[in-house]
Amino acid sequence: MGCSGCSTERGCGTSSKGCKSKTGSCNKLNVFDWLKDIELPHGQKMFDCVEVRFKNSRKEFYRNTDELSLNIGDVIAVESSPGHDMGTVSLTGELVKKQMRKRKVAFDSEEIKKVYRQAKKADIDKWLEAQALETDTMYKARTLAIELGLQMKISDVEYQGDRSKAIFYYTAESRVDFRELIKRMASEFKIRIEMKQIGVRQEASRLGGIGSCGRELCCSTWLTDFRSVSTSAARYQQLSLNPQKLAGQCGKLKCCLNFELDSYVDALKDFPNTNLKLKTKKGNAFYRKMDIFKNLMWYSYQDEPLKFIELRLDRVNEIVAMNKKEEKPNDLMDFVEVKEVVQEPEYSNVVGQDDLTRFDKPKGNKNKNRNKKRKFSNSNKSNNSGNNSGDKPRGNNKNKPKGNSNRPNNNPNRKENNKPKGNKPQGKKND
Repeated sequence: MGCSGCSTERGCGTSSKGCKSKTGSCNKLNVFDWLKDIELPHGQKMFDCVEVRFKNSRKEFYRNTDELSLNIGDVIAVESSPGHDMGTVSLTGELVKKQMRKRKVAFDSEEIKKVYRQAKKADIDKWLEAQALETDTMYKARTLAIELGLQMKISDVEYQGDRSKAIFYYTAESRVDFRELIKRMASEFKIRIEMKQIGVRQEASRLGGIGSCGRELCCSTWLTDFRSVSTSAARYQQLSLNPQKLAGQCGKLKCCLNFELDSYVDALKDFPNTNLKLKTKKGNAFYRKMDIFKNLMWYSYQDEPLKFIELRLDRVNEIVAMNKKEEKPNDLMDFVEVKEVVQEPEYSNVVGQDDLTRFDKPKGNKNKNRNKKRKFSNSNKSNNSGNNSGDKPRGNNKNKPKGNSNRPNNNPNRKENNKPKGNKPQGKKND
């Protein structure tokens, strides 16, 4: 996954934005240099062209005429018209040749511009000041386009490194006459204006985003060729034709519908035509659904449309071959394979420690015990208060406390025995 600043900023390699990686692994159409650790043959010089990445997904090739020591992630000043531009080196060495062949750029082309120098501190400061103006410039340009009533959407603005020119990327369904817009923008921003029309897929590639799968958009990370996608790709993969689910961030059909299309087409070669009806003596059965990679098909009788009969692909082809010979089987249920049900071993919880609710005991028992204790103590207090007032307790007084009572001794003939209990002390008795 790329860093958080890649979709709106310059990405890796800048002095303040991005993840500042020197490996070019910002995942913004980056290329893995698998020839980096391989030495060149003796006497062969390194290829003099380098690949430079600018804002978002814009990449161009430049010639290193001064044989500067450039590494992936270095910020350099390159030739532009007019002035110079600032970019980040994304690829060096022999792998640049393959990228140039892929984009059909000749090695000795005179259109390849040259690298001026490695960026200085003053160059980077001016470059960062230009980047800070891009968002406000885009909003002002949108406002001017709305005032002129132009049917266009300005999606991105890219300033040149020396702040002498700005490129405005826009999308439009038809041709737009923006000559008056360019005059107003030139007088407003005091720079040279360049307009570039891009498609909705290129717009999604430049801006980036997160797809419905949870990953970054393929067009902004690795996909460079945009092939046409039709609804037949969804039909082959047995997908529902729901435009909200099949459309991507650009509003077109998702490019990933073509990724597994060849596998589905090859697998469907063995399946019969779904419009064919299976003829049996019980009646005709029509197709309901299929599982392509499990080689399963479901059919239903016309009299019993809610009953789905599961058949394997080879059994369906067998019935179709019988129908071509004008033969009819008795019933489709004769071709259904009975699945063996594997009984799972019984498990008995002997100890009872595996129960997740063993600690979830009702809390009402403790409260009941507390209430009983409170009632018991209150009854004792009432009995004691009754005895102190001279009233005799009714019934059996089982709760009568043992030992000395606190009542006064009204019987003069009764002696109090206040001697301590236990063994008597040994010794001589006093006469």
